[in-house]
Amino acid sequence: MYILLALVGACALGIAVHFLIADRELRGVALAPAIATAMSAILYTGLQWLGVGEDSIWLWLASVPGAAVIAAGATVAVTTLRKRSDAAARTALGI
Repeated sequence: MYILLALVGACALGIAVHFLIADRELRGVALAPAIATAMSAILYTGLQWLGVGEDSIWLWLASVPGAAVIAAGATVAVTTLRKRSDAAARTALGI
C-alpha cells in the first residue's frame, strides 16, 4: 500500500520536471510524469524484493526523488533528440 505514496509523489515531481525543463512544446505533457511514475514503481518494487524495508530512507529516496532525477535526464534526452531530428528534417527539406 505504501507504494502508492511513492507513485503519487514521483508523479507529482514528474509534473514539476515537465514544467522546469525548457522546450515543453517538443514533448508530450505526460512524458516526464509517466517516466517518473514507472521508474518509481520499478525502483520501489526492486528494492522491496532485495529486502529493503518500508521504514528505510533509502527506499524512499530512490523511489521518489530518484525517479524524478531519472525522468529529468530522460526528458532532456528526448528533447535533445527531438531538436536534432527537427534540424535534420529542416536541412533535408531545405528550409
